[in-house]
Amino acid sequence: MKPSSSYQQHNHWRRASVSFLALCLSTFFASVVSANELQGDAKAILKSMADYVSSQQNIEFTFDSDIEVITPQLEKIQFTNSGEALLSRPNKLRAHRVGGYADVALYFDGATASIYAKHTNSYAQFPAVGTVDQLVEALRAGHGVALPGADFLLSNAYDVLVAEVMEAKHIGRGVIDGVECEHLAFRNFDMDWQLWVEVGAQPIPRKIVITSKTMNSAPQYTFRIKSWKTSVKPGKDAFTFNPPSDAKQLDPNALIDLDELPPEPETGGTQ
Repeated sequence: MKPSSSYQQHNHWRRASVSFLALCLSTFFASVVSANELQGDAKAILKSMADYVSSQQNIEFTFDSDIEVITPQLEKIQFTNSGEALLSRPNKLRAHRVGGYADVALYFDGATASIYAKHTNSYAQFPAVGTVDQLVEALRAGHGVALPGADFLLSNAYDVLVAEVMEAKHIGRGVIDGVECEHLAFRNFDMDWQLWVEVGAQPIPRKIVITSKTMNSAPQYTFRIKSWKTSVKPGKDAFTFNPPSDAKQLDPNALIDLDELPPEPETGGTQ
């Protein structure tokens, strides 16, 4: 018996509905797999970078950094700095940063941390027996010094970097200063951050961009590695600080003033 036209029409719509549902489900699961793959790729690349950097005994590099501020008039202003650093694991570090408003150097020999501000000819010192990891923690927690690029030098960098990550993506590839890099993007509760990791046998962090999501106009901090060496052999006095005879010694609590930003302008007219 030949099916009625109404039955054929019903069957046609049923098959169409099933096909549409199957298409939706396949698209959904494909998107889930794709998202998982993106996150897995991003974290795998991040770990390879962290493992490589933490395995290097001595590291010498130069960098540029930019920090943005938002004025009371909602104008975004960017301040730029350049610098260099020398790390010898586990307990020696020297860093130097020069900007339009500060010329600051850090010396750490495993026992004492010294910070010298050449632009004011002043310095501060405090006991710091331990590793570079412990020094970074002490500067942040005890003295209010942010050191936003220091996480990438820690011995447990991967654990620290992924601790608060809510979402991770492998965006693709980009080029930083002529070097091909993997482009990664991560989301935390209060900030987004991007990372460009050099492709190849030396997966170093070439560029980092941190965007604040809790401040108006979303200011950013950018850190770019310009040169990178791991074959250096630091001299025995490379991490020793001898203050100039006419330098003024500051209380360690004054370290918060040795920042990448200019001092607060005097109240009154536009600066």
